[in-house]
Amino acid sequence: MSMLRARGTVEGLPGWDRCAVMGVVNVTPDSFSDGGRWFDTTAAIKRGLALVAEGADLVDVGGESTRPGASRVDADEELRRVVPVVRGLASEGVAVSVDTMRAAVAGQAVEAGALLVNDVSGGLADPAMVGTVAAAGVPFVVMHWRGFSEGMNSRAVYTDVVAEVVAELRARMDAVIAGGIAPERLVIDPGLGFAKTAAHDLALLAHLPELRALGRPLLVAASRKRFLGQVLADPEGAPPPARERDAATAAVSAIAAHEGAWAVRVHEVRATADAVRVARAVEGATGTPAAAGSTGTAGLAG
Repeated sequence: MSMLRARGTVEGLPGWDRCAVMGVVNVTPDSFSDGGRWFDTTAAIKRGLALVAEGADLVDVGGESTRPGASRVDADEELRRVVPVVRGLASEGVAVSVDTMRAAVAGQAVEAGALLVNDVSGGLADPAMVGTVAAAGVPFVVMHWRGFSEGMNSRAVYTDVVAEVVAELRARMDAVIAGGIAPERLVIDPGLGFAKTAAHDLALLAHLPELRALGRPLLVAASRKRFLGQVLADPEGAPPPARERDAATAAVSAIAAHEGAWAVRVHEVRATADAVRVARAVEGATGTPAAAGSTGTAGLAG
C-alpha cells in the first residue's frame, strides 16, 4: 500500500505522496501567536503567497481567534476580514481553506474560491454549517470540540483521553455524514489544545494510529500551542513565547508525518516543509537497505 493511500485522499483536493503542509494566515488582531501581523488584507495576501513560496500546499485563512478565553467576533466583521483574503489568494492559484465556525462565512468563502472548510467546532457551533458545506460540495474538517473558547479549559476532563476523543469524533463524523457531507470529503482533527491539557495533547500525539483508525485523513494542528510551551519551559516553569516554538512545531510535524497524518497546520512553513519531506524520504527508503559490499562500505576498507 502506498503512503498516499495510507494517508488517505480527500475528494475535491489535490493528492500528495507525503504529509501536506497547511500554512496559517490569521486575519485577526488577537491570535495567540501572531495577532495583528496580517490583519490588513494586502498584508494577509502577501503572507499567504510567502507561505506557498516556502512550501505550503494549502493556506488556511481565519478571521476569528479560537485561543482559550477568546471572545467571539461578530459575523459581519469576520466576513470583512476573511472573504477578500480568500478571494485574493484563490485568484493567485493558491489552494485555500477557510477557518470558520459560521455557515455564512463558509458559504461566502467557498464562493470566493476556498476549497476546504476547516471548522474547529466540527459543525456544532452553527446548526446551518453542515447543510451549507454539503450543498457546496467541498471537503470539511471535523475537529474534536467541547465548546467555545471562553469556557473550554473547564471541559478538559477525561478518564481516557484517547478513547474519548476517538469516540466523540466518530459520533460527530456520523452526524456530519447524516447531514449530507460525503464521507470521502471528511478530514478529522483531534483538536490539540481545545479542552485539553498538555498531558492530553501529548497522549493524543502518542496515539495517532488510533485516530487514523477512524478511516479518514488526519489533520494535526500543534503549531506553537500551549503544550509545546510547557514542554519547552525553563527551570522556573516559564514557557517561551509562542513565536519561539517553531522548532518544536517542526518536530511534531515530523512525528505526525511519520505516523501517517494527511496534513499538518503550521504558522511558519519552511522548517515543517523540510520535516515532512525528510519523513517521506525515510519512508521511501524503508525496505531498501544498501547492498552488501556497496561502494560506501568498501570505501572504508584498507
